[in-house]
This record gives sequence, structure tokens and C-alpha cells, in this order.
Amino acid sequence: MIIDKIALILAIIGGLNWGLVGLFRFDLVAYLFGGQTATLSRVIYTLVGLAAIWCISLLFRDRRGEADED
Repeated sequence: MIIDKIALILAIIGGLNWGLVGLFRFDLVAYLFGGQTATLSRVIYTLVGLAAIWCISLLFRDRRGEADED
């Protein structure tokens, strides 16, 4: 499903960003989009959060028989 792939990509971006924050105190999203309080940064943070919530559903899905659908 395309939404699964988009959510996974956004969750990976969020994870990498948090890794940068944890290791180097560098927030790449804030740097690229005008600071943590900028509207565009807040939209990105919200999308990443929603993607992470969506990815929770991936843990509970039955994957048997789905290989034929891809």
C-alpha cells in the first residue's frame, strides 16, 4: 500500500532527525524550514507524528497472502 510506504519514509525521516538532535543537537527539519516554531516545520513535525501513528498499525497487520497484491 502506498500510504504504508509514505508513512514509513516519514517515520524514518523523523527517526534520523531525532538521531541528529540526540547526537549533535542539530534539528535538520528546523534548519531547513525556518526554525521549530515556523509553520512549515510544525507541519512536517505533525506529518511525521501522524506517520508514526500509522506505522503502529503495521505491527498488527496480517501479512500472509499480501505478497500477491504487491
